[in-house]
Amino acid sequence: MNSFLKSCTALTVALTFSGQAIAQVKELGKGEGQVNIVAWPGYIERGETDKGYDWVTAFEKESGCKVNVKTANTSDEMVSLMNEGGFDLVTASGDASLRLVAGKRVQPINTDLIPSWKAVDDRLKDAPWFTVDKVHYGVPYQWGPNILMYNTEVFKEAPKSWNVVFEEMKLPDGKSNKGRVQAYDGPIHIADAANYLMFHKPELGIKDPYELNEDQYKAALDLLRVQRTLVGRYWHDAAIQVDDFQNEGVVASGSWPYQVNTLVAAKKPVASTVPEEGVTGWADTTMMEADAAHPNCAYMWLEHSLSPKVQGDVSAWFGSLPVVPAACKGNELLGEEGCKTNGYDNFDKIKFWKTPVSKCVTQNDQCVPYYRWVSDYIGVIGGR
Repeated sequence: MNSFLKSCTALTVALTFSGQAIAQVKELGKGEGQVNIVAWPGYIERGETDKGYDWVTAFEKESGCKVNVKTANTSDEMVSLMNEGGFDLVTASGDASLRLVAGKRVQPINTDLIPSWKAVDDRLKDAPWFTVDKVHYGVPYQWGPNILMYNTEVFKEAPKSWNVVFEEMKLPDGKSNKGRVQAYDGPIHIADAANYLMFHKPELGIKDPYELNEDQYKAALDLLRVQRTLVGRYWHDAAIQVDDFQNEGVVASGSWPYQVNTLVAAKKPVASTVPEEGVTGWADTTMMEADAAHPNCAYMWLEHSLSPKVQGDVSAWFGSLPVVPAACKGNELLGEEGCKTNGYDNFDKIKFWKTPVSKCVTQNDQCVPYYRWVSDYIGVIGGR
């Protein structure tokens, strides 16, 4: 806890960068034999779960770099692991990436050493969650929405609103939602409450769910305290959420396409939807540790990660979207309609995760910073 609290505090005082940072690696050398990566579950597969999904084995053979993966279930866990050191790369979401930059845990990337950089979606090349003063601190990897997952035996029609997880009510099967819904176990979930309030309480004046003044922030916390009385479990482990939907009577929750795909593949009565209030989402960036021990293998992986084949395969497995548009065509696993199905055209409708800071555009630099989100969300979960 202390390690990411420190990084949050650093961010609130240090999102000012002196001078133009310069990439440390000028040219590629021989691979060091391995690369150590912190990644979201399902992001780096070597065919152990399903032989059809393997974008590691061929890379290891071609590069001579063994891929070692440590999975993390939350952005705060990723930041903590990177603060501890020993890793070369991390697939950081937008609520972690600027913390890593501000904490000087990651280094600028020399995009000249990544030939496939030119193929990256123009909507993502200079995204503010990993680009500072026109310097890129990573390479885009995948993006997608935080969807509402629901049990199709309880909901014969897709829920129209997120109210099924925020407000006590009887569900279509005549039973209360109390104890049958879940919420994400991470401070960034406050943004989901703010997004809900943007739609239902416009008088609050919320313009951006990550930029909340004191009154807006209090309203979001009050809504989350109501949700606390409904939630059976706060989830952060994708595998545990899958099990809860299969065996523990959970019928609705915010989730990722990965869990939906896993349950659908297991022929469970599950589907997902984007409710009327819209969704938050994530755009993940592969970032390199400031003192990476294996920078050559790391750069080789960055290039490999942008190949259309890898991008399409990851999207097919995770239910996410590729950062290389060419991946949407000709991928056997993803299929010709895979990008459309996963929501490629919804990019502008997603409110992507970013780290809340006090100096904000929409509320006259009077926003509640992330370190407070961390401590207050812990309090909400604890019943305070």
